[in-house]
Amino acid sequence: MKLVRFMYRGAEAAGILRGEEIALCQGSLFGKLTETGTMLRAAEVRLLPPVRPEKILCVGLNYMDHIVESKAEKPEVPVIFSKGPGTVIGMGDEIRYPVKMSERVDYEGELAVVIGKTAKDVGEGEAAAHILGYTCANDVTARDLQTDTNQWTVAKGFDTFCPLGPCIATDVDPGSLEIRLTLNGEERQHSNTRHLLFTPAYLVSYLSHIFELHPGDVILTGTPEGIGPMEIGDTVKVEIEGIGALTNVVGKR
Repeated sequence: MKLVRFMYRGAEAAGILRGEEIALCQGSLFGKLTETGTMLRAAEVRLLPPVRPEKILCVGLNYMDHIVESKAEKPEVPVIFSKGPGTVIGMGDEIRYPVKMSERVDYEGELAVVIGKTAKDVGEGEAAAHILGYTCANDVTARDLQTDTNQWTVAKGFDTFCPLGPCIATDVDPGSLEIRLTLNGEERQHSNTRHLLFTPAYLVSYLSHIFELHPGDVILTGTPEGIGPMEIGDTVKVEIEGIGALTNVVGKR
């Protein structure tokens, strides 16, 4: 299934995306979801971020080609940082360029894991039972602040710096998914999740031994090579096989 959140008649609603239509549902994405029988055209509703996470935990340096382009060393354990809930935006929302603080803002296309059931101290083999599904993410980064200050959370923590969407795919295998990012229609990143150094299951297990993971929490799994800057007015799209495409425009803060 592809689960979505959207605005319907002035209120937030949940549904199941089927091609160009959405089956309106009652209930919770994290519990029982029942179809109402109403079908809506996806183009006629405003999609919301598929979740509003309490925690957004992010992994750096998780593709070998990105480690090489970053002139970094291969990590022995996951490199972890976080983004605040205010960074989250959805499909079609505007990434706001913080022009007063940064002169280079980069895209980073990533696979994101959405937690579906509370996880604490779970084993790697148990992790799948705690995952609701997967979505597209853009780990937007003020690269100059990251390199000048080595403050990853600052560089990656501006409001609007975590686009998520368009849906949560519950039935994809994260072990081998094509991932692409285009900027103004030009391909800038292209890889496959089979190249991840630390798999989603490993990350859920590892992080659950540090934090209690709650339904709706999100784990960004890292970006492949090809990172680069965006400018005001640019359109950036992250597309992952079996999930869909997340498109945002860069605006001025």
